[in-house]
Amino acid sequence: MAAAVEQRLARFRAARGTSSAAAPLPPRSEEPPGKAAAPEASEGPDRGGQPRPVPAATEPARPLLVLALKVLLWAVLLALFAELELGLPFFVVSLLYWMYVGTRGPGERRPGELSAYSVFNPGCTPIAGTLTAEQLERELHYRPAAGR
Repeated sequence: MAAAVEQRLARFRAARGTSSAAAPLPPRSEEPPGKAAAPEASEGPDRGGQPRPVPAATEPARPLLVLALKVLLWAVLLALFAELELGLPFFVVSLLYWMYVGTRGPGERRPGELSAYSVFNPGCTPIAGTLTAEQLERELHYRPAAGR
């Protein structure tokens, strides 16, 4: 974390043209996974850097329209069933259907993707950050060093 801040500070100082005790570091070649690169103050057409292209919208608005129509259809059906005094059973069946549709089977997982439940993973492999009974036992039995 501190190294990244120092690198950004060195690039900023180099772009401003001020001298610093440390030589400017080269930009990092890889970003952490899941993080998008933030635009730097030192980059741009007026600073000598290349302008960053503005990413185009990758998803069209059509799926949002389809979702809105499905919700509207569900609301109309709920009102119809409520008028027939069957609103609660319709709502419960709808919830069960959404739960069924929202879950993915083991065949729909991407290669290498682990389930949150270790019993469904090959060899019962837990995902990162899982609290195991052994870890909890070690932490509960921790005692400070003698003589303190």
